[in-house]
Amino acid sequence: MISFEDFIKVDIRVGTIIQVENFPEARKPAYKLVIDFGPEIGQKKSSAQITENYTKEELLHRQVLAVVNFPIKQIGPFRSEVLTLGVADKNGHVVLIQPSKETPNGQRLH
Repeated sequence: MISFEDFIKVDIRVGTIIQVENFPEARKPAYKLVIDFGPEIGQKKSSAQITENYTKEELLHRQVLAVVNFPIKQIGPFRSEVLTLGVADKNGHVVLIQPSKETPNGQRLH
């Protein structure tokens, strides 16, 4: 069990996907995302294995939640700067977590 102090160390913010590209070098099908987290954090890159549930067009301009204070993770030739959050559907494919209403980019999860 973790403490509340441990939990609040994880910085989860809302951002808007502004760019989506295929990531053919990934071991599992994935997209390369650029997510805008507003002026405080800026634009960050993320690799996301979400090709089963989303097209590139569906992702563009979609708001998502991501952990913005993990270390950068090297995934093949790509440096993923944030962890985009999701949960598995009944088939084990990732469904993104997003706000139910539009929210200013950079807002922190409470």
